[in-house]
Formats: sequence, structure tokens, C-alpha cells
Amino acid sequence: MNAQQAAGVLLVVLPVTYSALFTVLGRTFDYPDILRRPTEEVLSRFRAGGSRLVLTWWGLAMSALLLVPAVVLLADPLGDADASVVSLATTFGVLAALVQLLGLARWPFAVPHLARAAADPDARPEVLAAVDVTFQTLNRLFGVAIGEHLGYLFTGVWTGLVGVAVIQSDTLHPAFGIAGVLLAPLFLAGAAEFVGPFEPGGWKAAGALVPLTYLAWSLWLFVMGVVLVVTA
Repeated sequence: MNAQQAAGVLLVVLPVTYSALFTVLGRTFDYPDILRRPTEEVLSRFRAGGSRLVLTWWGLAMSALLLVPAVVLLADPLGDADASVVSLATTFGVLAALVQLLGLARWPFAVPHLARAAADPDARPEVLAAVDVTFQTLNRLFGVAIGEHLGYLFTGVWTGLVGVAVIQSDTLHPAFGIAGVLLAPLFLAGAAEFVGPFEPGGWKAAGALVPLTYLAWSLWLFVMGVVLVVTA
């Protein structure tokens, strides 16, 4: 298997894996809507999910790492494009994967501890208050700031740069590049969901745009991956 085929396989596996795990979390944990509910309810649902839910979150976090080898290997079939564009795309792609991982890692490693602390029948009110503050702070810092804001930002930049590289390259049809360039600003708009005046409750337009953008992006990755494998 050469670099182009390997990149294609990863671009197919990545959206399928992520979408499957995200769907499981939606059905078993009511994610992401549950994040808008009180801490006590979220942690109670989390405890009820047991080790299976924790492993699902771990799998989702680890799936973000699939983007690292995908973006590195993609640089090979796009090697006839401008070298600086390909290098920047690779850099931002790796950054996008890492911030997504950091944003999700709280669920399999930090949240179980908070869920156990909240369930302690002997826990004092001040301990429960500390659990609430800690949980919400983790969500704001790692979920909103790192995983979502930086994640959407870096993913959008990577997508746009890959689009430019595809247009410059002879490996893929320019339509894939145009699609990438068009998707990029949608991610950038999503990155502004909780910025400035939208910080308390989020920008509703961006919140509605993000799921549709990820759906289109996943389809883009999947089809592009299939073409890379077939034409290698």
C-alpha cells in the first residue's frame, strides 16, 4: 500500500468511525443536547452509562488522532502542489487533531471522577458545589475553547488549504478543491459560536451551522478518500 492509498483509507475510516461513535453517544447519552442540562443530571446519566459509556468516549477521543496520519500521508499525493501550501495544511491538520483530542479527553478521564464524587452520599454541599464548578469549567475550557473553538478554527484552515492544494495538484479533480475552499469559512463561522457577545449562550446561527458543516465535511473526506484509493 502506497502513501496515496493509505491516506485514502484513513480519510474513509475517519468520518465513518467518528460518525458511528457520535451516533452511539447521541442515542445512549443524548449528546450533545445533554450538555445544556444541570450538572447533576449530566453526571447521573454518565454514571448510568457505566464503563461502556466511558469506553465510547475514549474511542471518540482516540478517533481524532486518525486525522494525524491522514493529513501527513495526504501530503504525498498532493506533492505537485505548492510546497508551502501543503506544509501549512499538514501543520494545521495535525493541530486540528490534537485540539480535538484535548477537548474530548476530559470525558473518559476527568468526568468519571466527578461523577463518582457527585454520587457520594456523604458529600458535603460545598463538595457538590465544587464538582459543579469544576465540571462546567472543564466544559468551557476543554470543550468550548479548545475542542470546539480551536478545533473548528484549525479544521477550517486545514480544509481550505487542502482545497487550494487540490486545485493546484493533478491528483484529484478540482471540484474536491473547490468544495474544500467553500467548506472552510463555514468552520470559521462555527468557531465564533461562543466568542465575544455570544459567550454566555452561544450564537444560535453558528450552532445550527456546525452539524451541517461536519456532515458535508465528512462526506467530502469519504468521497475524496475513495477516489484516492481507486486511482492510486
